[in-house]
Amino acid sequence: MSRSVLALLDVRPAYTAMLSQKYDLHRWDQMNDKQAFLNQTGKDITALVTSAGFGLPDGLIDDLPNLEVITSFGVGYDSIDIEACRARGIHVSNTPDVLTDDVADTGIMLMHATLRRIVVGDHWARSGQWAQKGAMALTRSVRGKKLGIVGLGRIGQGIASRAEPSGVEIGYFGRSTKQVDYRYFDDLVALAQWTDILMVACPGGDATKGIVNAPVLSALGKDGYVVNIARGSVIDEPALIDALRNGVIAGAGLDVFHNEPNMDRAFADFDNVVLYPHSASGTIETRDAMAQLVVDNLDAWDQRGELVTPVV
Repeated sequence: MSRSVLALLDVRPAYTAMLSQKYDLHRWDQMNDKQAFLNQTGKDITALVTSAGFGLPDGLIDDLPNLEVITSFGVGYDSIDIEACRARGIHVSNTPDVLTDDVADTGIMLMHATLRRIVVGDHWARSGQWAQKGAMALTRSVRGKKLGIVGLGRIGQGIASRAEPSGVEIGYFGRSTKQVDYRYFDDLVALAQWTDILMVACPGGDATKGIVNAPVLSALGKDGYVVNIARGSVIDEPALIDALRNGVIAGAGLDVFHNEPNMDRAFADFDNVVLYPHSASGTIETRDAMAQLVVDNLDAWDQRGELVTPVV
């Protein structure tokens, strides 16, 4: 008898189809009466598929008494109660590495787009203002700036390696030093005072919630920029909006937000902010690689009782 798997969402159609061919797959997102399903079939579910964005509905694992493994589509796992899984002996996997390049590329893209005001320039040309009013206002160069990276993990290091050819000086803040030549700061306010561009690339979760706050933004100053490709929770969003509204900082490039996709509409009012809808890993190639890793993790667990990319 094939393993019973509960998929909370369609990770990618072709890969969800693979799972349905290999396993007794149940689609949570297509159920009208979820509680009836849990009452009747919850005890049969031994594997669950979710995503970093979707996470786990409150109390769901309590209705799956024989759950062994959760395979998550995405690198972050702050939306999954890891301690509850550990207490139950439930193993969890994610999809690291395969999205590093596209996310790092997006960080660099947002950095240049924000300082060079790409969105404003596009509108200036597209609206006819170029012809009517002449050249748009001058922008700021990336070259010669200091780039402060918050979190020098896989993605942070990918950003740093891409930033070096742009002629920036690199510093970083994190829990510990890395074997790199970049300057290390053990205090985030100190990094903000030093840097021109604060690039946020750390994990989400309670440990980093709101660490980019009003004091950090004040230290960054009126010529400083924030780029966030981490999690919306890492930045104190009201403080960021206030800093943008009052000229405390020069601008921001944001891929992630609180309460996605219902982001605070105040961000749309700022022409010094570049907005991207949490799509840093959003290429066909990377999303396919992530979905394949979800399948590979589930297959490895089914066949050998181990995970390719375990979190716990």
